Amino acid sequence: MKTYAAVTGNEAMAEALRQVNPDVCAAYPITPQTDLMQNFSDFIADGRVTTEMILVESEHSAMSACIGASAAGGRVVTATSGPGLALMWEMLFVASGMRLPIVMPVVNRALSAPLNIHCDHSDAMGARDSGWIQLWSENAQEAYDNLIQAFRIAEHPRIQVPIMVCMDGFIISHSIGMVDFLPDEVVKRFVGEFKAQDTLLDVTRPVSYGPLVLADQYHEYKAVQDAVMTDVFDVALSVADEFAEISGKRYGLFDTYRLEDADFGLIALNSAAGTCKDVIDEARKAGFKVGLLKPRLFRPFPYQQIGDALKHLKAACVLDRADSYGAYGPLFTEIASSLYPYATKPVMINRIYGLGGRDFLPADVFSVIQEVAGTLETGVVPETKKYISLRK
Repeated sequence: MKTYAAVTGNEAMAEALRQVNPDVCAAYPITPQTDLMQNFSDFIADGRVTTEMILVESEHSAMSACIGASAAGGRVVTATSGPGLALMWEMLFVASGMRLPIVMPVVNRALSAPLNIHCDHSDAMGARDSGWIQLWSENAQEAYDNLIQAFRIAEHPRIQVPIMVCMDGFIISHSIGMVDFLPDEVVKRFVGEFKAQDTLLDVTRPVSYGPLVLADQYHEYKAVQDAVMTDVFDVALSVADEFAEISGKRYGLFDTYRLEDADFGLIALNSAAGTCKDVIDEARKAGFKVGLLKPRLFRPFPYQQIGDALKHLKAACVLDRADSYGAYGPLFTEIASSLYPYATKPVMINRIYGLGGRDFLPADVFSVIQEVAGTLETGVVPETKKYISLRK
């Protein structure tokens, strides 16, 4: 029987970690991740898990400790936000290059300067090329479900790659919503016992971690690392199928909403997708044939599948909660790449929203819908990239 509870996103993720009961957690507090780890440390202090908690002096040290514990053969977790993820930068590449299946919730937060503790996607977008799998979550329920599935994906014998599960800071991490929790025994059975591969402590089969590799082999090593990521699609879908059997909720590489018969579409990550869905319902009543695509798996990126889902549209607006300054937004460039092979493709525009926690309101969504609809009506294409909801 499922247990329904009104909890924050941080509490939902902490509950998932409690149910999995990892071997080691090394973490450092940073807003808005802090009470995720605080809740989990309460479980440790109360004896509800057997996890070894390592207190460190920085996020760089947190990831370093996770790397050591994972290489030694443990099931390992951590969590971070914004500047904390940036401070881990060097070690993110070490974790993925060593093929260590570390699981890390990322509570998305803006990066300095200026100093800002609120939500945007600059942190995880900056880490998109670090070799980590990325799952994105619209709400607390998806954050909980994604985190449970993350262990199965990362630890799959064909994968063995670290994974981050992203959730919008404050908007989801600190907002209370209804979440249906799976029974402990169901989660434990689904995740299964951890089976470490090629550990440093296995004296019967010695291995080397982090050796010096120069030009004679480094190039080939990275080609293998890239090839492993292409296996993630099948594994993620297989894990999602199994998760649907125990939860009744089905996840894919992405989610669509009223997109199949749409003339134009919106593409958005995380909590903004929920706002878009509500406005799309109202816009449909007003005669706008608009739909939504919400990516779930951002790394590796399912170019072919997303291109097939969007190719019938006449126009599309990609909404980015991060910017690649002097270029288009990071989500826009991925979506544009997915449509590149098609001879006929939608007109595309990029709108930057919500940086540093700026509210993304229904009126903002509707104005974008009107803008795209106007493009189809007049044939006049507006500037490709623009910031919306700017103060005058």
